[in-house]
Amino acid sequence: MRWRFAVSAAIGFASGAFCWFLMKRLHQDAADFRWALHLANRVLARQNPYDTPLEQYPLTAALFALPFVRLQPEIAASLFWGISSFFLALGLTRHGYTRLLIFFAYPYWAGLLTVQWSPIIAASGFFPLLLPAAMAKPQAGLPVFLTRLSRRGLLACVVVGLLSLAVMPRWPSLWLQQTRNYEHFIPILVLPGALVVLALLRYRNRDAQLLFLSALLPQRWFFDSFILWLIPQSRREIVWTVCFSWGAGIWRWYHIPSSFTQVGRYTVIFLYLPMLAVVLLRNEQKIATDEDTLDPCAGR
Repeated sequence: MRWRFAVSAAIGFASGAFCWFLMKRLHQDAADFRWALHLANRVLARQNPYDTPLEQYPLTAALFALPFVRLQPEIAASLFWGISSFFLALGLTRHGYTRLLIFFAYPYWAGLLTVQWSPIIAASGFFPLLLPAAMAKPQAGLPVFLTRLSRRGLLACVVVGLLSLAVMPRWPSLWLQQTRNYEHFIPILVLPGALVVLALLRYRNRDAQLLFLSALLPQRWFFDSFILWLIPQSRREIVWTVCFSWGAGIWRWYHIPSSFTQVGRYTVIFLYLPMLAVVLLRNEQKIATDEDTLDPCAGR
């Protein structure tokens, strides 16, 4: 445990420091994390947090941003990213260090540039008490919530949900009005996304369920798909899905997307279809054994 903590802390510190450097260098303020800070500041001031169409996060995100509201935006963003990466690394190292290779996936680095929620949501798949993080960005969190649910996780989500309603009872209706401004694509509706339906051939396997559920939900950019790296487990599965993911990064480097449908198509090709291959090519008996071994919520 001591080595796991040390390695995870090193990853958290390094990723947080690099995030701070990018925010300062690129003059990004707190990037997308600014909207969680905006929510938290408006709640503390007892003002309507949905005073701009750009605010599209549920109020539950504000509860995670509250510890950072008094900090400089760049520091708040870097701390949030570093803490998220720390918990994800700690969860990944529960059964060895091989799965730390997922930090090389392109969606992780795309998320770092914009300070996204996907690492902390992925970490919630290992730690039930972190599961309320899935409520901060439901379109990325719902697949993790449904496939990694436990009694402790459900209780934590109920507590956070009730707390947010106590703070502002009307926030769900205000937030739902904001969702009309959310520009997005739905992976399964973007060619060749319909192929993800084949994951249902392994419908009893929770990795197949995670993949299919994620493909049904609206997404904006490549970073939302980072939760899919809860699926690969072996070194071979991780390495080749990570390598494929950079196809999307290379394409993005040389092309400015003309539409979210175009972003969705390359997300499907380079992120979803490799994960579909992982799910379908695994030995079914090995899947059952691995799930019994790796299930972080077993017996909870």
